[in-house]
Parts: sequence; structure tokens; C-alpha cells
Amino acid sequence: MSELTIKYPPEFEMAVHLTKDELEAHIRLMAALKMFELGKISSGKAAEFAGISRVEFFEACNRYRVSIFNYPDDEIEAELKRDLETLKKENK
Repeated sequence: MSELTIKYPPEFEMAVHLTKDELEAHIRLMAALKMFELGKISSGKAAEFAGISRVEFFEACNRYRVSIFNYPDDEIEAELKRDLETLKKENK
């Protein structure tokens, strides 16, 4: 894994009422949500970046009002097929 360092004022954690670990997780989730919303990454990659499952990522999309249907037209069909294949495997 690569690592990215972000500098912020020491009182920032207290201002947002988060611990350092909570702040890191929140920033990762917010970045993943925005990159997904902009069509830069898939939901799977966004979930991986945020360190959560794809289902949890979709729940976060709902919580933060990010549409899960923001795929470019040429990717929608392929994404739906992958999802259906996953469901079929899970139901066997």
C-alpha cells in the first residue's frame, strides 16, 4: 500500500470531534465518495480505498446523498452483469 500524508492544524481533530483514527477513516470515505461521484473510480475501488465493503460503501452513498447510478453509459451494462453474477454465486 502507498501512503499519503496530510497536514492539518493540531486543534482540527477537536474542532470536528474526531480522534486521529476516526478523522483518517472519515477523510478516506469522503475522498472515496467524491471520486466515485465524479466517475473517477468504481464503487468497488471506492470501497477498497475507504476500507469498507461495497455494501457499506453503498450505504454511505445513501447517507451522504451520492447517487450510486453515476456510471458512464458504456459501463452500466458491464457493472450490472458483474453484480448479477455475484448474486448468483452467493445464492448457490
